[in-house]
Amino acid sequence: MSEGQKNLYLLLDSRNTPLANAVLLTLPHIPECRFRVLDDKVSVVMEHESVRMVPMDKASPVLLGRILGCRGDEIRMEKLQRLDSELRQNLRMPTHFQSFIYPIMPGVTSNWRGRRAIEANDLSCGGIAFFCDRELKKGERVEVVIPITTAPLVLRCKVLRKRPSNRSESLYAAEFVDMCNDEEKLVREAVFSIQVRGRPRAATSERDDN
Repeated sequence: MSEGQKNLYLLLDSRNTPLANAVLLTLPHIPECRFRVLDDKVSVVMEHESVRMVPMDKASPVLLGRILGCRGDEIRMEKLQRLDSELRQNLRMPTHFQSFIYPIMPGVTSNWRGRRAIEANDLSCGGIAFFCDRELKKGERVEVVIPITTAPLVLRCKVLRKRPSNRSESLYAAEFVDMCNDEEKLVREAVFSIQVRGRPRAATSERDDN
């Protein structure tokens, strides 16, 4: 992992909605830290009083911080507390790409052969949600092609459940299984590199400047 990737963070609001990517500019252990917010998202971050800081580096803790101020594209934050590291693993980033799934051991975990087309709905370090026009069983294991990583991956996953959807295709949630360290690293990099989607400015922000 390069130094830039090691210092890369996702900043989330209180509902775990991604706000921006940011680069840590200070040493990780000091109580007050500075970040450079990427992609002109400073104004989005500054609408909030506190944010959750999720590092790409798996060894670094997930933190809650209070915003103290900003200058240009840099913000200052006070670290308040550590948060559950599972937040990084379970953080779902909306993404849309066309791909395929393949059955693992047809006739054992699946009763079909060949491949099925899917459309990804979101991706996390721990799994994927996708639309498919064919019925899949809970607990079924399939291989899924992830084309948006640095090198395309074919990962094994287990279907967990069918999620509510307003589309004709079924929306399935699946978790990755039997991942090696290199595969996990590539998926984590892909999750962090997905652009934070622009959202309309909220009518009432979390910050109270009065």
